[in-house]
Amino acid sequence: MKKTLRNIIFLALAGILLFGLNYGYRAIPIISGYGAKNLCSCVFVSGRSVDDVKANELKVNPLLSAGTFEINWADSSATGDVFGLVKKKAIYRKGLGCTLVSELSEEEVRSQKYSLSSLSQPSDTLYWPYGTQMRDTSYANVDYDKLNQALENAFKEENPEVKVNTRGVVVVYKGTIIGEKYAENFNEQTPQMGWSMTKSVTATLIGMLVKDGKLDINQPAPVTSWEDDRSEITVDHLLRMSSGLEWEEVYSGPSAAVSMLYEKADMGGYAASKPLQYQPDEVWYYSSGTSNILAKIVREKVGEEDYYNYIRERLFEPLGMTTAVIEPDASGTYVGSSYMYASPRDWAKFGLLYLNGGEWDGNQLLPDDWTDYVSTPTPGAPTMEYGAHFWLNGNAPVEGQHVYYPDAPKDLFSANGFEGQRVFIIPSKDMVIVRLGQTKKRGSFDFNQFLKEVLGAVN
Repeated sequence: MKKTLRNIIFLALAGILLFGLNYGYRAIPIISGYGAKNLCSCVFVSGRSVDDVKANELKVNPLLSAGTFEINWADSSATGDVFGLVKKKAIYRKGLGCTLVSELSEEEVRSQKYSLSSLSQPSDTLYWPYGTQMRDTSYANVDYDKLNQALENAFKEENPEVKVNTRGVVVVYKGTIIGEKYAENFNEQTPQMGWSMTKSVTATLIGMLVKDGKLDINQPAPVTSWEDDRSEITVDHLLRMSSGLEWEEVYSGPSAAVSMLYEKADMGGYAASKPLQYQPDEVWYYSSGTSNILAKIVREKVGEEDYYNYIRERLFEPLGMTTAVIEPDASGTYVGSSYMYASPRDWAKFGLLYLNGGEWDGNQLLPDDWTDYVSTPTPGAPTMEYGAHFWLNGNAPVEGQHVYYPDAPKDLFSANGFEGQRVFIIPSKDMVIVRLGQTKKRGSFDFNQFLKEVLGAVN
């Protein structure tokens, strides 16, 4: 009996050990890649110091504490390794930001051909958002003392163990910035990571292709490898996260999402290779892989010659988003799920485009009904809180829809990103509110209270 018990204990311990070794084997290259990519982008794209990034991005993450991460100024790159076992490298290319070298060689990535058009600098004689001048307009219905206190509160650290790390806030009312505030070492020109707010930008590019007549969202998605049941998946299914493709959107350990971002060269191709788990439109499941399939569709529809400039000429240039950079994967396709940087003011301009129904300075950049489309609830989403690559706050004309922010108007919709990135678009208030930061613990920044205080300053 004792021998049998010892054998059971031995086998259990062996199983735990093997699981741990396998987990570590899979996790090490991901940790190395995450650190290298983050360091590269924060230094070369955001223009932050190496010491600041190491202290505030890398050392605060327990998983990265075992890694060594360094900048190489000679070739504009960053490297990461854990215990010297797996070394990963991210390279910076001007205009494209940083790319993690995965599966392909560094030489193959660097040899990719691209030519980027320059972005015009906004006029210093025009008022924002069309220029750099700030209006000194005071609205009688805005309590500026109350607004400034709301901004102060957004940066307040009440629990040293769970920091909110707000880095930038911009409040736009009637097309005018009425309040903004930045953390130390950040300002109105610092490009900041949008994480999954990039998904909403990807949806915008899809909308532009629809306006160009190059894409029909209700037709099967143009993915050549889908010659089986996946051929029934439409672009609309992808935009609404209801494709039915197998996926694992988990970041607490190795998963499909993590492997895609830190191990795969062709992220969209990897996501598209997944089999069908459910029938299209049967189940809603949030998937970064879906967004990268859409990004790959954009590349194929635009064509190689115009691809890298498409977002610059159709979005960044018209809106004057001169700080914006969207980074490609190792295959050269923009990472449409996660990797766009822009200053808080430029993120606010993106929100204004949607507040104005896709119109900018007299030009209709998106289909007339695109804003309504992306802010229409997806029936399959739990309590219908999701539209088409945008999040919603309760505008479905049905009982039971979840209201994320009970103290904000129900017509609010937003671009949301990891660690508390938000672009709130509130048509009924004629407002766009941007909050950027590095909030590690989900829920520790009270967005409802933040919105309540900001909106409470505008009567």
